[in-house]
Amino acid sequence: MAAPVTKASAAVRSYWKTSRAPRYSIVFALPLLLLYEGLAAAFGTAGAGNVRNAADVALKTPFYLLSGARGSLAFFATTIAICIFLVARDLTRSKDRLRPRTFLLMLGESAVLALLLGVVVGTLTRELLGSLAAHARFAIQQGAAGVQPLSAMSPGTKLMLALGAGLYEELLFRVLLVGGIAAGFGWVMGGRSWITNTVAAVIGALIFSAFHYVGAYGDRLELASFTYRTIAGIVFSGLYLTRGFGITAWTHALYDVYVMVL
Repeated sequence: MAAPVTKASAAVRSYWKTSRAPRYSIVFALPLLLLYEGLAAAFGTAGAGNVRNAADVALKTPFYLLSGARGSLAFFATTIAICIFLVARDLTRSKDRLRPRTFLLMLGESAVLALLLGVVVGTLTRELLGSLAAHARFAIQQGAAGVQPLSAMSPGTKLMLALGAGLYEELLFRVLLVGGIAAGFGWVMGGRSWITNTVAAVIGALIFSAFHYVGAYGDRLELASFTYRTIAGIVFSGLYLTRGFGITAWTHALYDVYVMVL
């Protein structure tokens, strides 16, 4: 009986490692980019308004400042070029080929994590804030779109925003912010550890939560919703540091599809 257990354990360890590698993590996240940008372009052409995810706007603003009206195209081309480079380099180093079964497992893992996320974050917020927790979730759902109430939007627009949140918020707040903070603390302390990762996750979560209250379309600052988003940010940061960008982005997107669309 020992051999099957050992073989199963080895398979789990292999999946755990390879699913975090750029060749899988980045390729897995690419459909989110294509779907979001495709839906945004379609709704823009149809005159459905210029509703975009706030993290999307933050990431593309430097490209608009440098390239003008072609800023979105410049961002898209730069992103695709970086993705191709990272995936090609990883494939060359690993001498591996992509296996469709791994992507299916990653999608299943993301779906399960998305379902668990609401339970974990909701429970933690409820334990900390009591009756304010329900108000936090209601306020976030009503103000998730920022520009107009979520209930007034079409299912297609809600889907677009959900996919954009999963992709661009994870890229901005987890890859660039949390990853950058963890790397910076690791450099100062002579190497990354659970301490540097924890500090990065907490700081990143606080900034992630505060971001939702900035600007003309930001939500009204309240303790309940700020706490809810901070806990969600810590969970997403921990997920990114342990499972990589692709699974975290899909988990976030699927969770938002459940909350905003379904």
